[in-house]
Amino acid sequence: MNIHEYQAKGLLGQFGVPVPAGALAATAAEARAAAAGLPGPVWVVKAQIHAGGRGKGGGVQVCKNLDAVEAAAGHIIGMQLITHQTGPEGKKVHKVWVEQGTEIARELYLAVVLDRGAQRLTVMASPDGGMDIEDVAARTPERIFTTRLDGGHHIWPYQARQLFFGCGLTPEQVGKGAALVQNLVRLAVEKDAVLVEINPLAVTTAGDIVALDAKMDFDESALKRHPDVAAMDDPEEGDPLERKARELGVNYVRLSGYVGTMVNGAGLAMATMDAIKQAGAAPANFLDAGGGANEQMVAAGFEVMLSDPHVRGILINIFGGILRCDIVAQGVVNAARKVDLRLPLVVRLEGTNVEEGRRILRESGLNFETAASMSEAAHKIAALTAGGAA
Repeated sequence: MNIHEYQAKGLLGQFGVPVPAGALAATAAEARAAAAGLPGPVWVVKAQIHAGGRGKGGGVQVCKNLDAVEAAAGHIIGMQLITHQTGPEGKKVHKVWVEQGTEIARELYLAVVLDRGAQRLTVMASPDGGMDIEDVAARTPERIFTTRLDGGHHIWPYQARQLFFGCGLTPEQVGKGAALVQNLVRLAVEKDAVLVEINPLAVTTAGDIVALDAKMDFDESALKRHPDVAAMDDPEEGDPLERKARELGVNYVRLSGYVGTMVNGAGLAMATMDAIKQAGAAPANFLDAGGGANEQMVAAGFEVMLSDPHVRGILINIFGGILRCDIVAQGVVNAARKVDLRLPLVVRLEGTNVEEGRRILRESGLNFETAASMSEAAHKIAALTAGGAA
């Protein structure tokens, strides 16, 4: 689960990481009042959306008087902000964070991130702050310094100091940075974060180290242990179909393609999406009906999937073990009748009660194709959806 910058900075402050003073505003007038209560003479007005690259899209503006703050907030609030992380549709800005300006001498990059390969948290630092870390990795990977946490949850002081010596800081600044990164690691561990990123981490003209931006992502499976973090979820930022699916208890992730998929089991879902790509089409979603899904859950997932306007056709690929094929078939029939399905449908069923499932589909009156293998199913749906309007 992602959170907003202002929420992330609140957590940073709780864990002893220095951040500039700031205030949240939902209107231009509120932004002006917020700036008036903050140290000047420069303020920064920042759009609050779950995406990076806001400055390049016009979502971050530096202001030198209160009139400029009010004008900037009036422009940003309500805009459809487009960045490289939002996609072409962008995201609507509902609030801005008004922050005191900082006199910057240098910009660094710092993050605590879950290294899934090593199965432990890793700290990354770079002297090239303010840039996308992917660009730094591609162009100058030698300028990224990393250290893995001991036992997955602890960083030794010498490890923290090495990161900042690598970034070229003075001994005094290294000491401040080492204390900061230890607090950052403590935050990540205690709150079950999979990403805590500060970009840029500023070295001020006075030699202080301050987090100018913050991005955090938390393990959703651990949110029950952290009600304070769970309460930061912003439903306006998430995909509405994913939110609807979550409320219904369906494991659904929206993708950018046009072939809707429904399977049972994450491994089969990944294999099905690969088969669709190999057949020349593109999957529109990951939807796992689960091993214990009942007819109502299958029907609900089917309805969510069909709510995606980009979907041109549906591929259902079920291996009946715990989840019986007749339950899937009845769920498909019920959902198709409820939404008046008119899209191409390819069904591949194998396993428990498969003959009964096929009978239910055959006698349903629905217009669908069947397939004996996953590859055949993928090629059939690719042919049926080729050239359609996305």
